[in-house]
Amino acid sequence: MTDKTAIRPTLSIPSSGSDTAVERFQNQSLRPILKLQHEIYLLWFSDYSRRRNPEFDSLPCEKKHLFIDRSIQNDHALKNTLIGMTVGMLTPEELDFYLLESKACNKRIVAMVAERVKSCV
Repeated sequence: MTDKTAIRPTLSIPSSGSDTAVERFQNQSLRPILKLQHEIYLLWFSDYSRRRNPEFDSLPCEKKHLFIDRSIQNDHALKNTLIGMTVGMLTPEELDFYLLESKACNKRIVAMVAERVKSCV
């Protein structure tokens, strides 16, 4: 089986000496996973938005962004699916860290996925 980290894109994110462990995890693990899964998040949310709001494509950009934010924050099934799509790409070692810091990591995952989706609408 291919190492999961081998299929992730390489990102050059500068690190300051004062980065917290969660910030390092975000930059070294979560961001490459989000970039790898980018198209999947977009397809998933596109299907979700068509089912929840058939007029989504005709909404002005501002209302689309509001719908995205509200959906990801308030629809627990959607939020958990997006988090699961990310966590499923972690290595066992990364999962150990994630489990220790899941609350902080989940907040970061949700915020970054929301920004990715909004940037493509």
